Amino acid sequence: MATTPALESPESDLSPTASKEVARMRTFSFAFYTTTAVVISYFPLYFQDRGYSEQQIGILYSIGPALAIFANLLAGMASDRFRTIRKIMMILLAGQLAMLSLLFTSADFIAVCFIMAGFYFFQTPLNPLNDSLILLSVKHTGRKYPSIRIFGSIGFAVAALVIGQFLKSSGSGATMVAGIVTIIISLGLSFTLKDYQQTSAPKVQYSGFLKLVSKPDVIIFFLLLLLLSIAHRMNDGFLAVAMRQMGADESLVGMAWMVSAVSEIPVLFLLGKYGHKFKDLPLLAFAGLGYALRFWLLSRVEAPEWAVLIQALHSISFGVFFSTALRYMTHLIPDEFRASGQALFAVIWTGIAGLLSGLIGGYVLEVFGRGTFFEAAAWLALLGAAGFLIKHIRAK
Repeated sequence: MATTPALESPESDLSPTASKEVARMRTFSFAFYTTTAVVISYFPLYFQDRGYSEQQIGILYSIGPALAIFANLLAGMASDRFRTIRKIMMILLAGQLAMLSLLFTSADFIAVCFIMAGFYFFQTPLNPLNDSLILLSVKHTGRKYPSIRIFGSIGFAVAALVIGQFLKSSGSGATMVAGIVTIIISLGLSFTLKDYQQTSAPKVQYSGFLKLVSKPDVIIFFLLLLLLSIAHRMNDGFLAVAMRQMGADESLVGMAWMVSAVSEIPVLFLLGKYGHKFKDLPLLAFAGLGYALRFWLLSRVEAPEWAVLIQALHSISFGVFFSTALRYMTHLIPDEFRASGQALFAVIWTGIAGLLSGLIGGYVLEVFGRGTFFEAAAWLALLGAAGFLIKHIRAK
C-alpha cells in the first residue's frame, strides 16, 4: 500500500490559531510523558523501599498489562461513542490523581494492589488517546505526528534526569509527590486542548468496526505488530534485571533508560520532516531489523556499559517503528473509528504483548539465561521484519 501524505507545512506557514494548538499539544505531551517516566523508572524503587519483595513488585506490575486489554478498549469505545477525546482524557487524569492520593494512606499489600489496579485502569488508555488526538489534528494544523510526539520523548528524558536527582536528595518516599505533581500539571494543560473529534458525525456502529478489523489485511498487520511488541516488551520488562546480572548498579540502569529516550528524539524529528518520502511497510521492516540487531547484540555482551551503548539502537527500532505503525494505522482505520482502532493497537502493544513477554520472557530468562532470552527477542523481531517486507512486496 503506497502511503504518501502531503508535505508538512513549515512552522512559519501555520496560522496563529494552528500554531497555538500545536504548541498546546506539544506541551501536554511533554507533561504527560513526565508521569510515564516516574511510573516506569521510579515506582519499582518506591515499592522496594516500602519493604515489598521482588515477587510482590512483579505482581503489582503485572496488573497493568492485564487491565490495559479492557481499559483501552473501554476508553476508545467511549471516546468514539461520545465524540470526544479531550474529556475522556480529563476523566482519566482525574482518576490517576485520586488513585495516587490513596497510596499515601495505604500500607497493606492487598489494598495497594487494588489501588494500583485502579491507577493502571486510568493510566493505560491515556497514551493511545493522546496519539489519536495528535493524528486527528494533522489535517487541521498541518503538523505530522512525529513533530508533536517528539516532545513526549523530551519530557520523558528530562523527567528521568531531573526527578531522579530530586529523589536522590529527598528519598524515594517523595516518588508519589512527583507523580501527583506531574499529573496535576497534565490535567491543567488538558483544559487548553482542542477536541478534534467530529461532533457532527453519526454515532459509531461497532458492527462496522468489527467487520473492519476482521479483514485479512488488518489481521496480518496486528499479528506482525504483536511479534515486534513482544520483543520490545521483553526488553522493557527485563533489561534492568539483565543488566543487574552483568553487574550494573542503579545509576547505570538509569543511564540506559536515558540513552533510549534521548536516542529516539532526532529520529522522530527526521520522520516528521522527511517520513512522508518513504513507504510505511519498508520502514516497518527496517525497524524490525533494528530490533533484531539490538537484541542480538545484547545477547552477546557481558559488560553492562556495552548494554547502555546498545540502547542507542532504540532510535532506529522503536523510534521508526512506533510512529510509522501509527501512520500506517491511519490508512487502515477510518477517522470515525480512530480512537477504537488506537485502543486495539494499545491492547496489542501494551496488554497482550506485556502479558506474553512477562510470562514467557521471565521463564526463558530464568531457565535458559540472558543470552537465550535476548536471542529469542531477536528472532521475534526478525520474523516481524520479514512479515512486513513480504506484505509490502505482495501489496505492490
